Amino acid sequence: MSDATTPTGPTLATRTLGTTSSLTVSAMGLGCMGMSEFYGTGDEQQCLDTLRRALDLGVTFLDTADMYGPFTNEQLVGKAIGTGGRRDEVQLATKFGNERAPDGTRLGINGRPEYVRSACDASLGRLGVDHIDLYYQHRVDKTVPIEDTVGAMKELVDAGKVRHLGLSEASVETIRRAHAVHPLTALQTEYSLFTRDLEDEILPVLRELGIGLVPYSPLGRGLLTGAITSQDTLEERDSRRTPYFPRFSGDALESNLALVARIREVAERKGCTPGQLALAWVLAQGDDVVPIPGTKRVRYLEENVAAAAVRLDADDLDALERAVPRGSVAGERYGDMSSIDA
Repeated sequence: MSDATTPTGPTLATRTLGTTSSLTVSAMGLGCMGMSEFYGTGDEQQCLDTLRRALDLGVTFLDTADMYGPFTNEQLVGKAIGTGGRRDEVQLATKFGNERAPDGTRLGINGRPEYVRSACDASLGRLGVDHIDLYYQHRVDKTVPIEDTVGAMKELVDAGKVRHLGLSEASVETIRRAHAVHPLTALQTEYSLFTRDLEDEILPVLRELGIGLVPYSPLGRGLLTGAITSQDTLEERDSRRTPYFPRFSGDALESNLALVARIREVAERKGCTPGQLALAWVLAQGDDVVPIPGTKRVRYLEENVAAAAVRLDADDLDALERAVPRGSVAGERYGDMSSIDA
């Protein structure tokens, strides 16, 4: 019998992000990016149904950003939580810093204090809320001292517009300097069986400072689900078909699919799907870790939530280490890593 079943009602426990400025959220969140851009086309009603089903299942930690769409993803999330008065059920996270024009043109990374303030006001308007529960700097602006950016973010907390602060893809030095200005509640960065670099320095510093970890792409952008068997599996407009994501093309893809096959073998013995096993692994990395797998379909949402019921013992973890040795994934996670603070 499978360890993971399809949930029918609220099933998720909660976890706490941060110790100095703590935020209680569902043990698994929902990444909303793919509902609006990057991973092929999305249907608004389908996405709204997925968002509302997430709340029904106890997934209350919703993650968006102003650049997704651009702008339309925040509007979508706002519509989902506004209808039926569900704002109070949600811990709402959004991000600023990857500045885009309305036509989608990328304008660069912007951490200037005046932009922080205007971006927050714009996000509040699109979301239709009076405060943001967790506000991240999406990417670190290396031309602006982090103290200036986080100082402006702190002003938003003081004004009641934001409750908690976070960074995304920040280095150890940046984390320490930012945390000294105002306690950080969370760091959002990529973390999965396929991406484990942060274990060396970043994760120990997060735990030293009492900062929670919010892994994005905990399913390796879908590779770890086993549903992607070639580039032809992806829609023509899916960005994973481009050089932007090197792990999805050529020899790298073939090598990575071989790793997924090993994960599938462990999952079959465990009685769950490869994706559920991959999420269970992330959840097993600590109670201060809250992954945000993304999907725009109810059936995948339900599969992901059921992963919370998969319990991994030491033998399971050892089997996964053998199946996917750290560093065995082929290809960089981005074709251009210059925006990553290192």
